[in-house]
Amino acid sequence: MVVVADSSIVDGPSSSRPSTPSLVPPKKRKVASNPEQSPAPNDPNNPSTAANVALPTRNDFFSRPRLTISRCPTFPDTSITYHATEQLAMNRIGFRYVPAGVSPPGSAFPCRTIESLPTSYRVSWEDRSSFVKVTPDGLGLIGERGFRSARCNAPVREGKWYMEVRIEDGGGDCSTHAPDTNMRQGSHVRLGWARREAPLNGPVGLDAYSYGYRDNNGDKVYLSRPCPYGHSFRSGDVIGMYISLPPRRKPDSHDPHDPAHIRRERIAIEFKGQEYFESLEYPQSKEMTALMDFSNKSNNTASLPSTSSNKKAASTKNLPERGTRPGQVPEAPVLRPLPTLPDSYIAFFVNGKCQGIAFEDLFDYLPLRTTPASRKKEKDKKRAREGAPREHKENPFDDGTLGYYPFISLFNYARVRLNPGPNFDFPPPPDIDSVLKDTDHPVTQDQTWRPIYERYPEFMKEQWDLDEEEEEEAKLEAAKNAEVEKIEAQKKAQREKSRQQTEARKRAKKNAELRGSSVASAQVSAMEPVVPIDDRLGSTVLIVSTSQATDRGVDQMHSPAPTAASSGDFNHIPEAESGYNSEVVEGDGEEEQHDGFAADVDHHDEDDDEDDEVFREAASPYRKSRTQNNSSSVMDIDLEDLL
Repeated sequence: MVVVADSSIVDGPSSSRPSTPSLVPPKKRKVASNPEQSPAPNDPNNPSTAANVALPTRNDFFSRPRLTISRCPTFPDTSITYHATEQLAMNRIGFRYVPAGVSPPGSAFPCRTIESLPTSYRVSWEDRSSFVKVTPDGLGLIGERGFRSARCNAPVREGKWYMEVRIEDGGGDCSTHAPDTNMRQGSHVRLGWARREAPLNGPVGLDAYSYGYRDNNGDKVYLSRPCPYGHSFRSGDVIGMYISLPPRRKPDSHDPHDPAHIRRERIAIEFKGQEYFESLEYPQSKEMTALMDFSNKSNNTASLPSTSSNKKAASTKNLPERGTRPGQVPEAPVLRPLPTLPDSYIAFFVNGKCQGIAFEDLFDYLPLRTTPASRKKEKDKKRAREGAPREHKENPFDDGTLGYYPFISLFNYARVRLNPGPNFDFPPPPDIDSVLKDTDHPVTQDQTWRPIYERYPEFMKEQWDLDEEEEEEAKLEAAKNAEVEKIEAQKKAQREKSRQQTEARKRAKKNAELRGSSVASAQVSAMEPVVPIDDRLGSTVLIVSTSQATDRGVDQMHSPAPTAASSGDFNHIPEAESGYNSEVVEGDGEEEQHDGFAADVDHHDEDDDEDDEVFREAASPYRKSRTQNNSSSVMDIDLEDLL
């Protein structure tokens, strides 16, 4: 099961929903600092039922009291019978709210499902119209003005269930609680069963999502079409409501798109000091809406607006669709089939008398299967939302709250009182099915149906089991993500280590190349003779290029010192030329030219000894300065070796 609950708290419903007040506590209120469990304000175990505990700010969220019972609703005014419970986050069009409480420390989610008082089967505090007022026990209801409806707090998903509703004001009688006793119309009641998608601002039987029973003439109503069914009822009558559903279908483990899989899409919010789970209400499908078309068209085409014969000016509303010719009707999309629940039916009793089966083969309460195109569209939306804040999305799966709910619709201050059992005013026979199907049944037969008050603890257990399942899956997912992150961190460290090693090898190679180049440069410099010239003969140093000598094929050897006669005047010598005469020397069959050097050292003239001595004395200071300069590219040459 995919866990989709968010780990953050959103400050209240959005713009189309009730706004969230500031969480800054008033001066006269005390801020709860201990994380212990706190009873609801109207809990009988609470010593101060009038106390109103202000919540800390969001930064100190986990220091809030960890409630097991919701703080709302409260009924401070005991002088009135019916209350509006305005402090609740009541369901709006498109959004649904369920009470939530702060999770224990170490939980994967910030909130968990909790109950509201009284913890029994009753009308839902949140899932009703704001024009339907209730009694503190959640069993008495009164509706103001037009038809408004309310659902009970637990759905029927399978099995056979029965409950009673006492009509206190209805059947066209004038209500005793109406502010105007001279109203033109009296009070009316419609009772039945509805799915989650049925609107609260309309009567039961308005569309394909609910099945109703009328009080004034006993008609059954479905798709806003009344049909004769049973006896009418009025104030003082007791109506029995019976529903039989087949066992719930198990999801296909090999089909990831099976709507029977349980997925919960909800976000924890805070509203008026109370945490709630907010979720999108299941939208009405176009297939179910198409059933409201009264034109008797085929069920496999969508209803199209009727065309008028009057000509209208061209506008954006009546222009033909792009890609179609004028007068051509666009092809209607093929609608998905509507599955039904086999051997399912609804029946009503009036003062213990069975009225027979009103509806059978009810539509399945699961959402319709999504198409590949819609899944691709949702995937593209999800890709576009990556990195964006958490937001709602439609849930194509069962969230555990789908089913058929008792649905009570009240008109013009009509009043009713629910009786979920076990003590009924008119107990039905043990085997209701045999009565409905006109089959004989023994008197001692065991009871085949259950009073609906037993459904509430089952439903809450299902919700808490889902909480535990989501918690375990979230922890497993967190451990899996931690392992993946650990592996990724190890891979990243290994890549960083490899990168550093590669860079170290590159630096070592570069340094080795630099050292080799320096050694080669030093060796080349060591082979290049530096010849100082006596200042008396001109302060110019002549250097024979080794590369030039090598190109000419001359063996490198010590050159005799220059004589005074051969180096008398250098002012007329070009900068790139030598001041010595050149000779042609035979060597290896090639002619070699030496710039100012003799080919053979043995031909040194003895008459030049005096000049050599003078040259040594003149070159001595220069040799000392060259020895001290280690950074020069030309190394010193021992003059004694040179001479």
